[in-house]
Amino acid sequence: MSTLASRSHGTAAPVPSPAPRPTARFRPTKITSYLLLGLVALVFLIPAYWMVLAAFKPNDEIYQWPFTPWPSEPTTENFSAALAAAPFEQFFMNSLLVTTIGATVKVALAALTAYAFAFLPFPGKKWLFLAVLGALMVPGHVTLLLNYSTISNLGLINTYAGIILPGLGSAFGTFLLRQHFMGLPKEVLEAAELDGAGHLRKLWSFVLPMSKPAVITVALIAVIDEWNDFIWPLLVTNTLDMRTMPIGLMFLKQTEGLDDWGMIMAATLMIVLPMLLLFLFAQKYIINGMAGAAVRR
Repeated sequence: MSTLASRSHGTAAPVPSPAPRPTARFRPTKITSYLLLGLVALVFLIPAYWMVLAAFKPNDEIYQWPFTPWPSEPTTENFSAALAAAPFEQFFMNSLLVTTIGATVKVALAALTAYAFAFLPFPGKKWLFLAVLGALMVPGHVTLLLNYSTISNLGLINTYAGIILPGLGSAFGTFLLRQHFMGLPKEVLEAAELDGAGHLRKLWSFVLPMSKPAVITVALIAVIDEWNDFIWPLLVTNTLDMRTMPIGLMFLKQTEGLDDWGMIMAATLMIVLPMLLLFLFAQKYIINGMAGAAVRR
């Protein structure tokens, strides 16, 4: 009736105005994101690609122009030349020994310390943990002189113990594992304690298995640090038979110069490849370990 009445009086019903359109905003699509990630990846992949390429190219072909994206005749002579020019077998064994012992002890100490900070009450616990966090902010080179003086007074210059001992403490490993341990279910540890398990049994049988991603993350970082360490082994060793792989590469550059880039890149590839393979194998654990520790209090 009201509609008819309005029509009879010649008045039209109000028409609702259209809603304002939202202003267009730039939202990156998946394609744009992948392109940006691809460009960033190229920055890191191109030097690695050139290293692998030069390691398998004859030396004269490295400087050839136009650039060839693949060796015309791939060769392994650069690796043979590097092994003949420097005792890389001994360098490799030294690095393997130092890395294995150093990383194993470093992870064990970090796990024990993190367990104490996470589960054991003791005086000054908060302040000691703040000291651990403070150690994360101190560059390692600050302690070089003090460490060298200590190792020299102990008579450990040019020994494996002298290389390994100063780097056994890991503030980052302690922090990461402590953060992960804080998020573990307390009921499991309480049940283990009721069954008579001591602290070492709880750590070994319950805490570490439940913290596998974080432990692998700390172990991988420790292995890479030990393997790539250059300054400290250079300072604390003085004979060729005690040098490690990074120092061996410097020795090769000094003795052969920078003319034979094929041999230098072959030696570099021998140093980088073990850590690269290890990282590719453990990268999923690194992501899980970092993400798990990031949400802890």
